[in-house]
Amino acid sequence: MTEKYTIKDLAQITRIKPHTLRIWEQRYGIIKPQRTEINTRLYCQEDLKYLLNISILYNEGEKISKIAKLSKEELSKKVKSYSIQNLEYETQIQAFVIAMVEFNELGFEEQLNSNISTFGMEDTIINIIYPFMRQIGVLWQTNSINPAQEHFITNLVRQKLIVAIDSIPLSNQIIGFKTILLYLPEGELHEIGLLFASYVIKKNGHKCIYLGQSLPMIDLKNVIKTSKPNVILTIITSSPCQEEVQPYIDKLEVNFPETVFWITGFQIVSQNIRLPKKFVMIKSPGDIKVMLSSDI
Repeated sequence: MTEKYTIKDLAQITRIKPHTLRIWEQRYGIIKPQRTEINTRLYCQEDLKYLLNISILYNEGEKISKIAKLSKEELSKKVKSYSIQNLEYETQIQAFVIAMVEFNELGFEEQLNSNISTFGMEDTIINIIYPFMRQIGVLWQTNSINPAQEHFITNLVRQKLIVAIDSIPLSNQIIGFKTILLYLPEGELHEIGLLFASYVIKKNGHKCIYLGQSLPMIDLKNVIKTSKPNVILTIITSSPCQEEVQPYIDKLEVNFPETVFWITGFQIVSQNIRLPKKFVMIKSPGDIKVMLSSDI
């Protein structure tokens, strides 16, 4: 693989400061970067994977002098043992970063299954997968990882959520509970949050009408006329853009004045949005379960 990383990229991904990386390079010869004509350090994919493994042991309190003496095989074996034994969320997140960098589907699947078995699906998504996805979002925005790595991981998480949703029997829905319509606005494609909401809603016995990504307003209007949901849940992460979020919400209010909306996403939580009376902001994924037990 020809992927090259600067020392700034390595620091972003491994969370080890550039100054520390330089000291390790000089004192322990941990890695030997290539140099450009202007003497800039460049690191390869193998260097990144090696440093990610080192970062896990280092954050567990292992001394770098001892870590440096391990072979790559010994290091990898020890990291795998730590990832299984240590139940701290940060260790699990870093293990997922390694799987992403390696495009290691089996490793990601094993780690995710282990987390779900230990913590349960909801806690795994809220405390491990969401922080992990936020981290890779930052890495992608700073060009520290390439889009293919983000798509690889996102699709694996998406598949796992779909399987979990499909495993919930329809008989789990309880008569008299809420009917909740879920959709993403036109142009919005970030579906992980919506799938997780669908899982929580169905798991708690409510009816879920899942419309998915990029739904035009006219289609939303037609579905609401037919299905008459108690609540509509939507997530705005990137579309509409920052300047268009308030006009979009105002348009929802005009078109659906009697409808209750639960609304969340980066574009909602991160800016000062004026929400109409029947709109409720969901600030974190864990709040969905709380909302389900509330009166409308």
